[in-house]
Amino acid sequence: MKYKTTPGSIAFSIFNYTFLIIITFLCIYPFYYMLINTISSNELSSRGVIMFLPREMHLTNYTQVMLLPGLSRAAFVSVARTVIGTIIPVVVSGFVGFMFTRPMWGRKFWYRFVIASMYFSAGLIPYFLTISRLGLINSFWVYILPFVMQPFSILLVKTYVESTPTSLQESAEMDGAGTFTIFMRIILPLIKPILATIAIFAAVGQWNMFMDTLLFITDQSLHTLQFTLYRYIAQAGLLARLVQAAMLGGGTDIAQAAHQQTDTSVRMTVTVIVTLPILFVYPFFQKYFVKGIMIGAVKG
Repeated sequence: MKYKTTPGSIAFSIFNYTFLIIITFLCIYPFYYMLINTISSNELSSRGVIMFLPREMHLTNYTQVMLLPGLSRAAFVSVARTVIGTIIPVVVSGFVGFMFTRPMWGRKFWYRFVIASMYFSAGLIPYFLTISRLGLINSFWVYILPFVMQPFSILLVKTYVESTPTSLQESAEMDGAGTFTIFMRIILPLIKPILATIAIFAAVGQWNMFMDTLLFITDQSLHTLQFTLYRYIAQAGLLARLVQAAMLGGGTDIAQAAHQQTDTSVRMTVTVIVTLPILFVYPFFQKYFVKGIMIGAVKG
Protein backbone atom coordinates (compact mmCIF):
# COMPACT_ATOMS: atom_id res chain seq x y z
CA MET A 1 0.00 0.00 0.00
CA LYS A 2 1.38 3.37 -1.04
CA TYR A 3 0.80 6.50 1.01
CA LYS A 4 0.60 9.93 -0.54
CA THR A 5 3.41 12.18 0.59
CA THR A 6 2.37 15.70 1.51
CA PRO A 7 4.37 18.67 2.80
CA GLY A 8 2.63 18.25 6.14
CA SER A 9 3.63 14.57 6.45
CA ILE A 10 7.23 15.38 5.49
CA ALA A 11 7.38 18.16 8.09
CA PHE A 12 5.92 15.83 10.72
CA SER A 13 8.44 13.10 9.88
CA ILE A 14 11.33 15.54 10.16
CA PHE A 15 10.05 16.82 13.50
CA ASN A 16 9.37 13.29 14.75
CA TYR A 17 12.82 11.94 13.85
CA THR A 18 14.55 15.04 15.22
CA PHE A 19 12.64 14.78 18.50
CA LEU A 20 13.40 11.06 18.86
CA ILE A 21 17.09 11.60 18.07
CA ILE A 22 17.29 14.29 20.77
CA ILE A 23 15.57 12.04 23.33
CA THR A 24 17.88 9.15 22.43
CA PHE A 25 20.93 11.38 22.81
CA LEU A 26 19.74 12.62 26.22
CA CYS A 27 19.29 9.02 27.38
CA ILE A 28 22.60 7.68 26.06
CA TYR A 29 24.91 10.64 26.70
CA PRO A 30 25.18 10.30 30.53
CA PHE A 31 26.49 6.73 30.15
CA TYR A 32 28.79 7.75 27.31
CA TYR A 33 30.05 10.70 29.35
CA MET A 34 30.95 8.48 32.29
CA LEU A 35 32.66 5.95 30.04
CA ILE A 36 34.87 8.43 28.17
CA ASN A 37 35.88 10.07 31.44
CA THR A 38 37.00 6.75 32.89
CA ILE A 39 39.28 6.02 29.93
CA SER A 40 40.63 9.57 29.57
CA SER A 41 43.34 11.41 31.45
CA ASN A 42 42.26 11.70 35.08
CA GLU A 43 43.71 15.18 35.33
CA LEU A 44 41.68 16.39 32.34
CA SER A 45 38.60 14.59 33.61
CA SER A 46 38.80 16.26 37.03
CA ARG A 47 38.95 19.64 35.28
CA GLY A 48 35.74 18.82 33.38
CA VAL A 49 37.18 19.25 29.88
CA ILE A 50 36.23 15.75 28.63
CA MET A 51 32.83 16.23 27.04
CA PHE A 52 32.48 14.32 23.77
CA LEU A 53 35.73 12.56 22.87
CA PRO A 54 38.24 10.73 25.12
CA ARG A 55 41.73 12.18 25.40
CA GLU A 56 44.95 10.43 26.43
CA MET A 57 43.11 7.11 26.60
CA HIS A 58 44.04 4.46 29.16
CA LEU A 59 42.40 1.60 31.08
CA THR A 60 44.35 1.83 34.32
CA ASN A 61 41.36 3.25 36.22
CA TYR A 62 39.60 -0.11 36.07
CA THR A 63 42.60 -2.14 37.15
CA GLN A 64 43.33 0.29 39.97
CA VAL A 65 39.74 0.52 41.24
CA MET A 66 39.67 -3.26 41.54
CA LEU A 67 42.25 -2.78 44.31
CA LEU A 68 39.58 -1.12 46.46
CA PRO A 69 38.77 -3.27 49.50
CA GLY A 70 35.61 -5.39 49.39
CA LEU A 71 34.68 -4.69 45.77
CA SER A 72 34.90 -8.29 44.51
CA ARG A 73 33.04 -9.63 47.54
CA ALA A 74 30.30 -7.03 47.11
CA ALA A 75 30.01 -7.95 43.42
CA PHE A 76 29.50 -11.60 44.35
CA VAL A 77 26.76 -10.70 46.86
CA SER A 78 25.00 -8.51 44.29
CA VAL A 79 25.14 -11.19 41.60
CA ALA A 80 23.89 -13.84 44.04
CA ARG A 81 20.97 -11.73 45.27
CA THR A 82 20.06 -10.74 41.72
CA VAL A 83 20.03 -14.31 40.40
CA ILE A 84 18.21 -15.85 43.37
CA GLY A 85 15.99 -12.81 43.88
CA THR A 86 14.89 -13.02 40.25
CA ILE A 87 14.28 -16.75 39.91
CA ILE A 88 12.20 -17.22 43.07
CA PRO A 89 9.77 -14.28 42.54
CA VAL A 90 9.31 -15.25 38.87
CA VAL A 91 8.43 -18.85 39.79
CA VAL A 92 6.14 -17.79 42.65
CA SER A 93 4.41 -15.06 40.62
CA GLY A 94 3.89 -17.44 37.72
CA PHE A 95 2.31 -20.20 39.80
CA VAL A 96 0.23 -17.94 42.09
CA GLY A 97 -1.00 -15.88 39.13
CA PHE A 98 -2.05 -19.09 37.42
CA MET A 99 -3.82 -20.38 40.55
CA PHE A 100 -5.90 -17.18 40.74
CA THR A 101 -7.42 -18.19 37.39
CA ARG A 102 -8.43 -21.64 38.68
CA PRO A 103 -11.46 -22.60 40.76
CA MET A 104 -10.42 -22.43 44.41
CA TRP A 105 -11.89 -21.60 47.80
CA GLY A 106 -12.01 -17.86 48.51
CA ARG A 107 -10.25 -17.00 45.25
CA LYS A 108 -11.74 -13.50 44.95
CA PHE A 109 -10.96 -12.67 48.59
CA TRP A 110 -7.33 -13.83 48.43
CA TYR A 111 -6.78 -12.12 45.11
CA ARG A 112 -8.14 -8.81 46.42
CA PHE A 113 -6.12 -9.26 49.61
CA VAL A 114 -2.90 -9.66 47.60
CA ILE A 115 -3.66 -6.72 45.30
CA ALA A 116 -4.59 -4.48 48.26
CA SER A 117 -1.02 -4.84 49.55
CA MET A 118 0.11 -2.82 46.51
CA TYR A 119 -1.57 0.29 47.92
CA PHE A 120 -1.11 0.00 51.68
CA SER A 121 2.07 -0.11 53.77
CA ALA A 122 2.57 -0.13 57.53
CA GLY A 123 5.66 2.07 57.24
CA LEU A 124 9.36 1.72 57.87
CA ILE A 125 9.37 1.09 61.63
CA PRO A 126 6.86 -1.83 61.58
CA TYR A 127 8.72 -3.22 58.57
CA PHE A 128 12.02 -3.07 60.45
CA LEU A 129 10.47 -4.72 63.52
CA THR A 130 9.03 -7.50 61.35
CA ILE A 131 12.39 -8.16 59.70
CA SER A 132 14.02 -8.19 63.15
CA ARG A 133 11.46 -10.62 64.62
CA LEU A 134 11.95 -12.94 61.65
CA GLY A 135 15.69 -13.05 62.41
CA LEU A 136 16.70 -11.59 59.06
CA ILE A 137 19.01 -8.88 60.40
CA ASN A 138 22.52 -9.51 59.04
CA SER A 139 21.20 -12.39 56.94
CA PHE A 140 21.52 -12.84 53.18
CA TRP A 141 17.84 -13.85 53.03
CA VAL A 142 16.77 -10.32 53.90
CA TYR A 143 17.55 -9.62 50.25
CA ILE A 144 15.28 -12.42 49.01
CA LEU A 145 12.30 -13.25 51.26
CA PRO A 146 10.62 -9.80 51.42
CA PHE A 147 10.39 -9.77 47.61
CA VAL A 148 9.07 -13.30 46.98
CA MET A 149 5.44 -12.17 46.65
CA GLN A 150 5.08 -9.35 44.11
CA PRO A 151 1.40 -8.34 43.72
CA PHE A 152 1.97 -6.45 40.48
CA SER A 153 3.75 -9.45 38.94
CA ILE A 154 0.93 -11.75 40.05
CA LEU A 155 -1.57 -9.37 38.46
CA LEU A 156 0.36 -9.43 35.17
CA VAL A 157 0.53 -13.24 35.11
CA LYS A 158 -3.17 -13.64 35.99
CA THR A 159 -4.21 -11.26 33.20
CA TYR A 160 -1.91 -13.00 30.73
CA VAL A 161 -3.18 -16.48 31.60
CA GLU A 162 -6.78 -15.29 31.21
CA SER A 163 -5.92 -14.15 27.67
CA THR A 164 -4.91 -17.69 26.65
CA PRO A 165 -7.53 -20.12 25.24
CA THR A 166 -9.32 -21.95 28.05
CA SER A 167 -9.83 -24.90 25.72
CA LEU A 168 -6.18 -25.85 26.24
CA GLN A 169 -6.70 -26.34 29.96
CA GLU A 170 -10.05 -28.06 29.46
CA SER A 171 -8.61 -30.58 27.01
CA ALA A 172 -5.75 -31.32 29.41
CA GLU A 173 -8.22 -31.88 32.26
CA MET A 174 -10.22 -34.28 30.08
CA ASP A 175 -7.01 -36.25 29.57
CA GLY A 176 -6.58 -36.49 33.36
CA ALA A 177 -3.93 -33.80 33.90
CA GLY A 178 -3.81 -32.22 37.34
CA THR A 179 -3.33 -28.56 38.23
CA PHE A 180 0.45 -28.77 38.51
CA THR A 181 0.75 -30.73 35.26
CA ILE A 182 -1.40 -28.17 33.44
CA PHE A 183 0.78 -25.37 34.74
CA MET A 184 4.07 -27.05 33.81
CA ARG A 185 3.05 -28.58 30.45
CA ILE A 186 0.45 -26.11 29.13
CA ILE A 187 0.61 -22.72 30.82
CA LEU A 188 4.32 -22.28 31.51
CA PRO A 189 5.40 -22.43 27.84
CA LEU A 190 2.66 -19.91 26.94
CA ILE A 191 3.51 -17.32 29.58
CA LYS A 192 7.25 -17.02 28.87
CA PRO A 193 6.89 -13.44 27.52
CA ILE A 194 5.26 -12.13 30.70
CA LEU A 195 7.69 -14.10 32.90
CA ALA A 196 10.59 -12.53 31.01
CA THR A 197 9.05 -9.09 31.65
CA ILE A 198 8.76 -9.86 35.35
CA ALA A 199 12.34 -11.16 35.36
CA ILE A 200 13.61 -7.85 34.00
CA PHE A 201 11.71 -5.89 36.65
CA ALA A 202 12.96 -8.19 39.42
CA ALA A 203 16.58 -8.26 38.22
CA VAL A 204 16.84 -4.48 37.85
CA GLY A 205 15.18 -3.94 41.22
CA GLN A 206 17.47 -6.39 43.00
CA TRP A 207 20.62 -5.08 41.32
CA ASN A 208 19.88 -1.43 42.11
CA MET A 209 18.62 -1.92 45.67
CA PHE A 210 20.82 -0.65 48.48
CA MET A 211 18.39 0.61 51.14
CA ASP A 212 17.90 -2.85 52.64
CA THR A 213 21.66 -3.12 53.10
CA LEU A 214 21.70 0.29 54.76
CA LEU A 215 18.86 -0.63 57.13
CA PHE A 216 19.41 -4.30 57.95
CA ILE A 217 23.06 -5.22 57.30
CA THR A 218 26.04 -4.29 59.44
CA ASP A 219 28.17 -7.29 58.44
CA GLN A 220 30.50 -5.99 55.71
CA SER A 221 30.74 -9.44 54.14
CA LEU A 222 27.06 -9.04 53.09
CA HIS A 223 27.36 -5.56 51.64
CA THR A 224 26.12 -5.30 48.05
CA LEU A 225 27.83 -3.61 45.14
CA GLN A 226 25.32 -0.77 45.11
CA PHE A 227 25.83 -0.04 48.80
CA THR A 228 29.59 -0.23 48.29
CA LEU A 229 29.20 2.23 45.42
CA TYR A 230 27.24 4.53 47.73
CA ARG A 231 30.06 4.44 50.28
CA TYR A 232 32.77 4.83 47.65
CA ILE A 233 31.14 7.87 46.09
CA ALA A 234 30.79 9.45 49.53
CA GLN A 235 34.46 8.74 50.27
CA ALA A 236 35.93 9.18 46.79
CA GLY A 237 38.84 11.36 47.95
CA LEU A 238 39.95 8.87 50.60
CA LEU A 239 39.64 5.96 48.18
CA ALA A 240 41.74 7.73 45.58
CA ARG A 241 44.51 7.98 48.16
CA LEU A 242 44.03 4.31 49.08
CA VAL A 243 44.48 3.26 45.45
CA GLN A 244 47.63 5.38 45.21
CA ALA A 245 48.93 3.82 48.41
CA ALA A 246 48.27 0.35 46.98
CA MET A 247 50.20 1.29 43.87
CA LEU A 248 53.10 2.47 45.99
CA GLY A 249 53.01 -0.78 47.89
CA GLY A 250 53.31 -2.58 44.57
CA GLY A 251 56.43 -0.63 43.67
CA THR A 252 54.82 1.98 41.41
CA ASP A 253 56.08 5.53 41.73
CA ILE A 254 53.01 7.73 41.99
CA ALA A 255 54.95 10.80 40.94
CA GLN A 256 55.82 9.04 37.69
CA ALA A 257 52.48 7.31 37.23
CA ALA A 258 50.81 8.14 33.95
CA HIS A 259 47.36 8.49 35.49
CA GLN A 260 46.80 9.35 39.14
CA GLN A 261 43.46 8.54 40.70
CA THR A 262 41.19 11.47 41.54
CA ASP A 263 37.81 11.83 43.23
CA THR A 264 36.15 12.08 39.81
CA SER A 265 37.90 9.02 38.38
CA VAL A 266 36.91 6.85 41.35
CA ARG A 267 33.27 7.98 41.24
CA MET A 268 32.86 7.45 37.52
CA THR A 269 34.82 4.20 37.27
CA VAL A 270 32.89 2.55 40.08
CA THR A 271 29.61 3.84 38.62
CA VAL A 272 30.42 2.31 35.23
CA ILE A 273 31.42 -1.01 36.82
CA VAL A 274 28.10 -1.16 38.69
CA THR A 275 25.92 0.04 35.79
CA LEU A 276 27.19 -1.99 32.83
CA PRO A 277 26.24 -5.53 33.99
CA ILE A 278 22.53 -4.79 34.28
CA LEU A 279 22.56 -2.98 30.92
CA PHE A 280 23.66 -6.21 29.24
CA VAL A 281 20.67 -8.12 30.65
CA TYR A 282 18.02 -6.26 28.68
CA PRO A 283 19.04 -7.29 25.11
CA PHE A 284 18.59 -10.98 25.96
CA PHE A 285 15.01 -10.40 27.17
CA GLN A 286 14.03 -7.64 24.75
CA LYS A 287 11.88 -9.73 22.40
CA TYR A 288 9.96 -11.21 25.36
CA PHE A 289 9.78 -7.87 27.17
CA VAL A 290 8.11 -6.03 24.26
CA LYS A 291 5.67 -8.87 23.76
CA GLY A 292 4.84 -9.19 27.45
CA ILE A 293 4.49 -5.50 28.27
CA MET A 294 1.81 -5.13 25.54
CA ILE A 295 -0.50 -7.45 27.46
CA GLY A 296 -4.05 -6.26 27.31
CA ALA A 297 -3.37 -3.76 24.54
CA VAL A 298 -5.26 -5.88 21.99
CA LYS A 299 -8.43 -7.72 22.88
CA GLY A 300 -9.91 -10.32 20.54
